[in-house]
Formats: sequence, structure tokens, C-alpha cells
Amino acid sequence: MRGSGAYEGKYASAVAGYRVGPDYIEAHRAFVAVGADKHGGRVLGFYSLVLAPPELDLLFVADEVQGRGIGRLLVAHMQSEARAAGLDCVKVVSHLPAEGFYHRVGALRTGTALANPPAVPWDRPEFEFRIPSE
Repeated sequence: MRGSGAYEGKYASAVAGYRVGPDYIEAHRAFVAVGADKHGGRVLGFYSLVLAPPELDLLFVADEVQGRGIGRLLVAHMQSEARAAGLDCVKVVSHLPAEGFYHRVGALRTGTALANPPAVPWDRPEFEFRIPSE
């Protein structure tokens, strides 16, 4: 996550000191995309779904495999997990460089999360995934 090109330069403060370790994974529903081909066993991406209140807390895809559909697969998996948990929507506070991605995968812009200095000194777009029942 901290090695992501999306969090270089002025965006580095947003993930500085942020750790996704055993304590985080124990407290959240975290899911991982793992490479099966030449990436054999390497983490290619992950996301975390918070059930109450419903939120996509993190979604990352490794820089070198972006554009290959892994993000879309993770979003589809998240929607399936949310549906199974009985959720009808999931909120996302987007990193600015990821805004276009969330539009492309069907999230609807619902507002703006105001800056939270010093870690996040900029406003961020808020989105919502609507989760239709099957």
C-alpha cells in the first residue's frame, strides 16, 4: 500500500504509518487477490469491507498489474460480500487519483469528505455502491 504510485509525493502523508497487519485483518473483513501465473502467490491487490457502517475502507491494486481487471474483480467480490451480508449500499471515500476508477466501476458520487490535516490535507470525493438484492 505504501509503495503505491498513487501515494507518492504530496499524497504520501495519507498512508504514512498506516499498517494493514494482523490486528487490522482481525477487526475487518479483508480480502486478497493473489497471482496464479508468473506472479505466483504474490499479493496483487486487496480490499477491506466494513459492515457497520457499510464502507469500502481500502482497495489497492499493485501498480504493475493495474489495468488488468483486478480492481474490477475486487469490486465485484466486495459487492457480492456486501449482498451476502444484507447491505444495500457501501460508502467509499476515494483517494483523488482513484476517482475515475470508482466512476468506471459504477460507484455514484454522493459528496465530499473534507480534509483531515495533517494526514489528509485535501478534500476527497465520496461515492456509494448501490447493492441490489438478487
